[in-house]
Amino acid sequence: MVRIFKTADGALEQLEEPADGCWIALTDPTATEIFEIAQKFGIEVDDLRAPLDEEERSRIEAEDNYTLILVDIPALEERNDKDWYVTIPMGIIVVDKVIITVCLEDTPVLSSFMDGRVRNFYTYMKTRFILQMLYKNANMYLHYLRIIDKKSEQIEDLLHSSQKNKELIELLELEKCLVYFTTSLRSNELVLEKLMKIDSIKHYPEDEDLLEDVIIENKQAIEMAGIYSNILSDMTEAFASIISNNLNIVMKFLATVTIVLSIPTIIFSAYGMNLKGIGMPFADHPQGFLIVCLFSLVVCLVVALIMAKKKLF
Repeated sequence: MVRIFKTADGALEQLEEPADGCWIALTDPTATEIFEIAQKFGIEVDDLRAPLDEEERSRIEAEDNYTLILVDIPALEERNDKDWYVTIPMGIIVVDKVIITVCLEDTPVLSSFMDGRVRNFYTYMKTRFILQMLYKNANMYLHYLRIIDKKSEQIEDLLHSSQKNKELIELLELEKCLVYFTTSLRSNELVLEKLMKIDSIKHYPEDEDLLEDVIIENKQAIEMAGIYSNILSDMTEAFASIISNNLNIVMKFLATVTIVLSIPTIIFSAYGMNLKGIGMPFADHPQGFLIVCLFSLVVCLVVALIMAKKKLF
């Protein structure tokens, strides 16, 4: 899908055809759309397709008539009927008179600009627009990181009561999300460092504060992702140890009960053998059966008390 926007008289308008100072947003474009844009603005087709590859790395490439900026942005992915967080590439291509964005799906990073929810946004101010997108991207990382933190707290509460494998698997999924975030944020940090030095992107003094804010937000997101990742890792190991310890306690209890219950089994097995009554205690006594049962019960109680004193129950 191709959408074209341009700021006019302080308002964002959607156009049918590209114009000077416009923004062309490509969302999961078809091969025909990619070829048309590449032909019209002199862009390599491979550079337009690069952001559509989920494994593409973040980078900046300066060509003769355009500059390609690739960054990773956070996105939602549904697995097992639940939303988890991954990262996908987003391409920003700066040509002489327009700016082009390419992404696999609609993302809040760009939709906030399309909806006019970003202040001081002008499509013809390309450098500021790039920095605003990168700032919004860092904010989205921070937003999703806070959601991940809340989810981990909810799972922790469930683990205190249930301690099932399901909750541990969800913790591992969240930890995987944080690994994606940390890797992508560090790659984006390298892009920001290069963006400060590259000559093909014009630098304006009034945008220096915005660039500094972008770098600070990105560093904060990296630190938060690292902290949450460490917490989740320690939490997962702790609860895995607790579940294993609880299993050992249950097995110890069952083993103790088995020992206690084996005593009457041994006694009754001896009396159940096909032998003559001579030599068998209480074999000829009229209350022999009751006496043997009481004797077995007493022995079981004695063994159970010994086990209890040793805290095996």
